[in-house]
Amino acid sequence: MLRSQALIALFALSGIASAADFSGEAALENTRKLVALGPRWSGSPAHAKMQSMILASVRKYKAEVIEDDFQAQTPTGAVAMKNIIVRFAGNSAKAIAITGHYDTKKMPNFVGANDGGSSAGTLLEMARALNGMARRDTVYLVFFDGEEAVRDWTATDSVYGSRHLAEKWSKDGTLGKLKALINVDMTGDKDLNLVYELGSNSEIRDLIWNTANGRGYGRYFTRQSQSIEDDHVPFLKYGVKAVDLIDFDYGDNMAYWHTPLDTMDKLSAKSFQVIGNVLMEVIARIEDKQ
Repeated sequence: MLRSQALIALFALSGIASAADFSGEAALENTRKLVALGPRWSGSPAHAKMQSMILASVRKYKAEVIEDDFQAQTPTGAVAMKNIIVRFAGNSAKAIAITGHYDTKKMPNFVGANDGGSSAGTLLEMARALNGMARRDTVYLVFFDGEEAVRDWTATDSVYGSRHLAEKWSKDGTLGKLKALINVDMTGDKDLNLVYELGSNSEIRDLIWNTANGRGYGRYFTRQSQSIEDDHVPFLKYGVKAVDLIDFDYGDNMAYWHTPLDTMDKLSAKSFQVIGNVLMEVIARIEDKQ
């Protein structure tokens, strides 16, 4: 069977749309609208507006929308935070999670186009692409709050939303249903160069890399290895097959990262399309596994 025919059969079996249904242009535009709100750190007025925008968007779809509110204890005091979870129900007892953060670092003039904006823009387009499909496994799209450190990155001042949800899902049994969790972060960079993240689950990481190579995306999914602490780590600690997709090569010597230079002109629809195409196919391939 030709590869294209095989993929059509795979997507039909899994009840999922083809990767062509994900629009990189739409994901980029989603990001642009969020970035237009300005700096969006947890607890800020712009952050609250962003929450309303995300909720209004995902409530249009045939999915359960869960507002996971919690109080984060930060070095500057308690901060009200909210994970936003979009649940597309499947017929099996298993689930797949695609996650990313939507908050930005609390810094002057920092709008976080790539760091915070791109992951949220990607998830919003994933919701549209997945909407209305009969599917085998439940798919969770999770917008994490509080990924950024309030002061300096430590085990207790970082990834507030993912730490909270990992503990919550461990107690209610959701973690035991997850076949995989794939976190996306800083993946809109027009010069896309994803880290082969060493702490990630090797089975799912290699499935992603092999899928990308099969689509001709090997130049974006390099074997440049590095260990990154991100929103996937709390789930790894509970034994979930979790992977981090992150471009940690953002400008010369990371010149754009956590600076006012992290703006929309550094992003491209092509990079969003690459990530979306790979994620849609990987979901189908994971879903096809019993």
